[in-house]
Amino acid sequence: MIDNTIFQNKKAVYYTLGCKLNFAETSTLGRYLSEQGIWKVQAGEKADICIVNTCSVTELADKKCRQAIRRIQKQHPGSFMIVTGCYAQLKPEEVSRMEGVDLVLGAGEKMDVLAHLQEIAGQARNDKVVAVSSIKDVHTFIPSCSKDDRTRHFLKVQDGCDYYCSYCTIPYARGRSRNGSIADLVRMAETAGREGGKEIVLTGVNIGDFGKTTGETFFDLVKALDEVEAIDRFRISSIEPNLLTDEILEFVAQSKRFAPHFHIPLQSGSDEVLKLMRRKYDTALFKSKLERVKQLMPNAFIGVDVIVGVRGETTEYFEEAKRFLETLPFSQLHVFTYSERPGTMALKIEHLVSPREKQERSKQLLELSNRKLKEFYRSQINSVHPVLFEHTKRGEKMHGFTENYVKVEADYNPVLINKLIEIPLKDFNEETLFFCHCGLDPQSPEHR
Repeated sequence: MIDNTIFQNKKAVYYTLGCKLNFAETSTLGRYLSEQGIWKVQAGEKADICIVNTCSVTELADKKCRQAIRRIQKQHPGSFMIVTGCYAQLKPEEVSRMEGVDLVLGAGEKMDVLAHLQEIAGQARNDKVVAVSSIKDVHTFIPSCSKDDRTRHFLKVQDGCDYYCSYCTIPYARGRSRNGSIADLVRMAETAGREGGKEIVLTGVNIGDFGKTTGETFFDLVKALDEVEAIDRFRISSIEPNLLTDEILEFVAQSKRFAPHFHIPLQSGSDEVLKLMRRKYDTALFKSKLERVKQLMPNAFIGVDVIVGVRGETTEYFEEAKRFLETLPFSQLHVFTYSERPGTMALKIEHLVSPREKQERSKQLLELSNRKLKEFYRSQINSVHPVLFEHTKRGEKMHGFTENYVKVEADYNPVLINKLIEIPLKDFNEETLFFCHCGLDPQSPEHR
């Protein structure tokens, strides 16, 4: 039994690094703590409790986590510092050795923060506590739904991964694939809609693998959410190409609420490198998926993840990958530089790529991405789309996105916030990469 009296009038600050899944979990944690009397600090206030939800996808991510912990400690001196998330799960002792860290919580413990706080409430501050169980013992799924600082919500539908790609530590940080039930997730989406949400992004580690723990499928989930009348738009976040089935694509193409917007990880355009990565598809399958998307939804936005400089990526393999990318009908690349991760199978692969060569390869792909993105935006000139405008600071420009993820700028007007407005896309700014629609009269177009 938790004694809430010890937390009365306490204030907490939250800092999240990494993926949208982390943000959804932090939001759920913050909502739970507020129900127990621990309030979120306001601007200028000092926190009693600091909670840092970390990422560990690369060595740079680890470094950013350490920097964030030190920075927050300086901002809130004397506060009780709690660190959780993937970095805490993978390197708990390293995190606990950091000055100012009081409590380290693993993946299976992060939502039990109150119980741990109560347990150690009477201990001396120099008695650091590490509560991190083996990831093999983590089987529970805790659904989360967060609202970002704009208008969209992020609904966690799945967690963990069973793929064990050679370069990736996520299965060791997040555990096996597991998910919530469709009934529970539909209820959460309906709640978000009642609270004013217009758009929900489905998040997870490997969302296409949805159903491992409930006997359902991701396609079943998509069909059920499409009937949630309180939400205008759903977006599918990153989904593996081998799990993006034709039935999903065909359904999205004619659905009421799912946006023609896809984020599909490729990682390499070389079949030999894909084998080294232990990916579950080849370039032929990947290309067929993108072509099928464009066949069904010609205006769809397609984002593609690629990694440069992995072990085994020779100059020849990179050039092969780049040539392949040139042939694809994607809208934008998300380029990541390979980072060595302890404990991964990739460390056994010979042929290292120098930091300088990694940087050069990244530059080349970013240039390709910029060119492709401009081509996609030009293809949208003179089309008409519903734009969902987001919160912004008073007196500044405001932005919104079409269903196919085209960014639109307008003069700030509070009437437009969280409204869907049909707008013709005409004035495209090639430098800022958005359409300008200034002077918009919110009374003239139909909006809701």
